Amino acid sequence: MRYDYCATIGFFDGVHRGHQFMIDSLTEMAHARGRQSLVITFDRHPRQVVHADYIPQLITTADEKLQLLKATAADRIEVLHFDTEMAQLSAYEFMRRVLHEKYGVALLLTGYDNRFGHNRAEGFDDYVRYGKDMGINVVQNTPIDVEGMRVSSSLVRRLLAEGDVSAAATCLGRRFEIEGTVEHGYAEGRKIDFPTANLHPDCDCQLLPDDGVYATRICVDGGPWLKAMTNI
Repeated sequence: MRYDYCATIGFFDGVHRGHQFMIDSLTEMAHARGRQSLVITFDRHPRQVVHADYIPQLITTADEKLQLLKATAADRIEVLHFDTEMAQLSAYEFMRRVLHEKYGVALLLTGYDNRFGHNRAEGFDDYVRYGKDMGINVVQNTPIDVEGMRVSSSLVRRLLAEGDVSAAATCLGRRFEIEGTVEHGYAEGRKIDFPTANLHPDCDCQLLPDDGVYATRICVDGGPWLKAMTNI
């Protein structure tokens, strides 16, 4: 087994500036050691498997997340299928089976608040101890603050739920996007010469900003970006 990778693992919803900072740091560490950076994520939210009736409110769909991760500095992206068998793995078993045996990870970079394994019962000190048994150096990344905000997926979700799309965009490092279908409404906007587009998201798990009318840029079927008012 060749131990060629410096890896990080997480769900990475939103691929926000905190995620981008960690992946940049990981890649710098990997290249300084003559290795490649590996980002490991999951195809669905773990709580969807642990709690069958759970419907996550996602900042990014699975496809959008993968596109954003591929646009980072990471050398390799791996998407694992998260199922009941994986949900039962302890942190030790996950590190042994997946990180050590499957991918040959030499260094694991964890987020400052990231936990993994069955019931997320273990923490950073445990990962360090397990890593020593497997030859995996486990280090912890520092958080990142942007304009006084500690960037996290939870913060971005809260800002969007409050309708503060500008602050959410600051944390994301880009505009918040929704893919969906324009549906007919009551045409109230036309009565005041201000027509709006009623957008229904393609993904049921897509998080929507607070109810309101937003200034947006719309791209239809790969065409040019157009300015519009969108009703959500």
